[in-house]
Amino acid sequence: MRHLPNLICLIRLALIWPIVVTLHAGRHVPALVLFMAAAVSDGLDGYLAKRFNWTSELGKILDPAADKLLLVTVFVECAWLGLTPWWLTAAVVARDVLIGLGALTFRLWFGPLRGRPTPISKLNTGAQLAYVMLVLLNAATGMPPRELLDAGALLTFATTAVSGVHYVLTFTRRAWVQAVRPS
Repeated sequence: MRHLPNLICLIRLALIWPIVVTLHAGRHVPALVLFMAAAVSDGLDGYLAKRFNWTSELGKILDPAADKLLLVTVFVECAWLGLTPWWLTAAVVARDVLIGLGALTFRLWFGPLRGRPTPISKLNTGAQLAYVMLVLLNAATGMPPRELLDAGALLTFATTAVSGVHYVLTFTRRAWVQAVRPS
């Protein structure tokens, strides 16, 4: 049972392709259902890992990677299909690329990363998941109205920008502290 959170992450990764295929085919209801299953799996694996102490080094890499791959892929596909604005998709992709490059740079120059997702990062992931669900719901049913989607896009952009800036400041502060610390 200890590896159940990792298995759930792998299932989330496996759902990405069917989500994209159903989206591309214009089958918005199945895409919404699959995406909702992936979103729920994100909360479930985190809950299980924390509740039962089923954490692992693999899970510390797999969970955020699954989240980023799911969201970036779906945002790009939705933008390609005209469901989400390109400016928001660019912000989502840029944030994740920036975080990935920052983490890689830190790891190579300063050593292991010791950190957990911040509250603003969790809020951002939640905002992105909720926004995509609303976009897919709109594509499937015509609801919610465009004004709500526009407000959701702005809120998602704000959390994405604040989270990205927070990660940059956090990596920079940690690197500075390690660089000036006497050996």
